[in-house]
Amino acid sequence: MRFKGMLGLLSAAAMSVALAGGALAQDKTVKIGAIFPLSGNAASAGVHAKAAIEVAIDIINNAHPELGNFPLAKNAGLAGLGGAKVEVVFADNQGSPATGQNQALRLITEEKVVALTGAYQSGITLTASAIAEKYGIPFVNGESVASNLTERGFKWFFRTTPIATDFAKVYYEFLTDMKAAGAKTDTVALVHDNTEYGSSVANVITTVFKEKGMAAPIDVAYPANSTDIQSQVLTLKEKKPDVVLMVTYTSDAILFAKTMQAQDYKPPMLLADDAGYSDPSFLKAVGKISQGAFNRSSWSVGAAGSTTAIIADLYKKKSGDEMDDTAAREMQGFFVLMEAIDRAGSTEPAKIQAALKATDLKPNQLMMGYRGVKFDDKGQNVLASGIIIQLQDGENYVAVWPKDGAEKTPVLPYKGW
Repeated sequence: MRFKGMLGLLSAAAMSVALAGGALAQDKTVKIGAIFPLSGNAASAGVHAKAAIEVAIDIINNAHPELGNFPLAKNAGLAGLGGAKVEVVFADNQGSPATGQNQALRLITEEKVVALTGAYQSGITLTASAIAEKYGIPFVNGESVASNLTERGFKWFFRTTPIATDFAKVYYEFLTDMKAAGAKTDTVALVHDNTEYGSSVANVITTVFKEKGMAAPIDVAYPANSTDIQSQVLTLKEKKPDVVLMVTYTSDAILFAKTMQAQDYKPPMLLADDAGYSDPSFLKAVGKISQGAFNRSSWSVGAAGSTTAIIADLYKKKSGDEMDDTAAREMQGFFVLMEAIDRAGSTEPAKIQAALKATDLKPNQLMMGYRGVKFDDKGQNVLASGIIIQLQDGENYVAVWPKDGAEKTPVLPYKGW
């Protein structure tokens, strides 16, 4: 009897330990670091990126059956880690590469994050990801497009977004189709800032256009965060290009729109490289004087009731704004990171890295209009793709190219105001 009683006590103790273990699994958190410009000239983009990540956290940590088979939405928490919840520590890079680098170091060494995401500006992603590489921490980027980010031989850096080379080809094909439809697209002026993003993207576009037999673009460079760009607009008025291609962040994009209006300059076609032109603060400030602007994107809200429309609605409730392409690409990058961690069933960096390398997501598993997510040996998503959208109705963009996915037909010339 004494033996049986002891056995019963041991069984009860074992059961308690098992239950406690289950509770611990449920209470476990997976800590991720997110570096964005939460202050400075790009603060609007950073604040919207934070909102996008917070919506993704809600989708992962709480069951969302309305999202159907969308990865990580069915269960509350990460099923691969026993229902562990996701915690994100946000860090402000202040628009500075040095600050972004320091924040990456702090998140890894002090906050003990198991992976990083961010950092919006390519120049800051460059420095922050170098710290992650040094410490062997996975860094998943969803939005920075400078081509050289995946040309450094890094093993811990992964990027889901289309890059400058992809979009340069999109621009070429779009302009070719527009020319076939009767538009003049022979001369292109390339307006860009002097940041890592502006300079590298301008170089890639110039290279691709030359390879395709187009005339080299007219280069109109300017210092980032300028207070006066009148000389650049006067250059455009003097050169009279058929197409003005804008590679610029938000504050500069707003200043260009206002200066163009002040100088009564309207190019026949204005085509933007996302960035500032997708920012909700740009649309609120100067959307009504930028009518007809084309922009590149990979995001479309989709039909009512669709997965993308539901996610867009969650985002609008969180941020107060419509989901823009940049915030959507950031959210998609975060989902890819978390799907890999869930599949790895571990928070060990090497196992997360292995899971990221094995990623093979299909279009129906994504919120973006990519052909899928699959990384090459450089960490670049080889299935990323893009579309062209146009500002046709107040502050709303609509898809206009390619034709098979267009909501409306392109409208020319650029209306402006």
